[in-house]
Amino acid sequence: MEAKLLLLSFPSPPAPHHHTLPPPPPKSLFLGASLPLRPLAASPPPPLRLLRPRLAVVAQAAAVKRRKEVPFDNVIQRDKKLKLVLKLRNILVSSPDRVMSLRDLGRFRRDLGLTRKRRLIALLKRFPGVFEIVEEGVYSLRFRLTPAAERLYLDELYLRNESEGVAVTKLRKLLMMSLDKRILIERIAHLKNDLGLPPNFKDTICLRYPQYFRIVRMDRGPALELTEWDPELAVSAAEVAEEENRARETEERNLIIDRPLKFNRVKLPKGLKVSRGEARRITQFREMPYISPYADFSHLRSGSAEKEKHACGVVHEILSMTLEKRTLVDHLTHFREEFRFSQSLRGMIIRHPDMFYVSLKGDRDSVFLREAYKNSQLIEKSHLVLLKEKMRALVMVPRFPRRGGPRTGEETEGANGAAQRFNEGSDTEDEDDDFSDMEDLIGELGGKSDNDYRWGDGWVGESDALPPDFGDGDDSSSEDVEVTTKDPANSAKDDSSVPVFPDGRQRERW
Repeated sequence: MEAKLLLLSFPSPPAPHHHTLPPPPPKSLFLGASLPLRPLAASPPPPLRLLRPRLAVVAQAAAVKRRKEVPFDNVIQRDKKLKLVLKLRNILVSSPDRVMSLRDLGRFRRDLGLTRKRRLIALLKRFPGVFEIVEEGVYSLRFRLTPAAERLYLDELYLRNESEGVAVTKLRKLLMMSLDKRILIERIAHLKNDLGLPPNFKDTICLRYPQYFRIVRMDRGPALELTEWDPELAVSAAEVAEEENRARETEERNLIIDRPLKFNRVKLPKGLKVSRGEARRITQFREMPYISPYADFSHLRSGSAEKEKHACGVVHEILSMTLEKRTLVDHLTHFREEFRFSQSLRGMIIRHPDMFYVSLKGDRDSVFLREAYKNSQLIEKSHLVLLKEKMRALVMVPRFPRRGGPRTGEETEGANGAAQRFNEGSDTEDEDDDFSDMEDLIGELGGKSDNDYRWGDGWVGESDALPPDFGDGDDSSSEDVEVTTKDPANSAKDDSSVPVFPDGRQRERW
């Protein structure tokens, strides 16, 4: 009873006059969970920010997918050694009497693309049909062209001098296609080898024909300007080929009335495979009116289909004037200003696989005129191209020829036979794709560094001059060797059949 009285004696607490705080959130392992944070619903909304709408980035596929074609790639592949040999020959012929010491040749390592030290004597010996090494004194080594390579070089000079009129016509046509009928000489120099121009064309044909050309001074250097327009030259190779095709088709049909075809089909080159959409685009591009590369194109808008039609005609005409109907894509990009080429010239060429082919072989990309080739061989070859094939045959002369074969490449007939054998087997694909650099070329040829020299009592590198001797020291020729057969039953009893080392010790049988 007393306990109850004690409980009743405590008065109840007064009611609060202010709002009670919400109970604290339950504690958890997170240390900041007990912080008095306001609920998310009571937080004010963030201010609106005016942002630009984000554009979706979509990768756009190319109009035409480039496809690899082995026959065209083999043309670049088989000229890799020839390219190096021609560089060596150009350096050699610039010296007096076309004889140069190996010490002087070492100064042109950068021009040859040799970044590391290589044995130049080992490099020259890899081409016995082109270069021969002459020893003058103890440490004086010189090299020169072989008689066969010397004759080919002189024949090339003679043909270039005889074809001076053709070179002048090509220069005139090139200037007639330009916008201002004026091109910088340094840009023309990129195409001088492809067009068959002489090395010093600026001082020769540019000055001998003032009725056609004149040299003007520009801010970026001297330029060659056209002085006379010839309408007879303003006919492209595509127009001439189209007229020949029409005449041939008319003769084949032998019809009184030339009726149009019922279905307009695109005749693609053999081996070219394109999708249906690509064939449709090629057909639409061909149906466009032809724009001559010699016509005025100043009014054509850049990026339009008409401008691309004109640019394709210019590239087609330039490739038609080259000796081998091909050139480097970089050489064409130098004429962007004169012909108003687009910045993506390479992509434009790839978009037309029915006319051109771009090869990725080599250090730089090359563009081919498709209609001028058949199975990696030129259909029409000029005399300069035939000389180049003979030079390629001399380059392919082996260092150690087979027994019974020609030991040297000094005879032109042997070079012609080697060229024919090489061309017959040139349609196979080379599996070595890492052979594009000059350093890789020298490394694959077996070149060594200068640290590999062995200074002995004899001439430096004399072990490279002769093939290894596998005989026993006798001087008997290979024609005296006689092959005989033995009885298997008696051979087991014969002691001479036991294999021995050169010193006479027996070795175990396999």
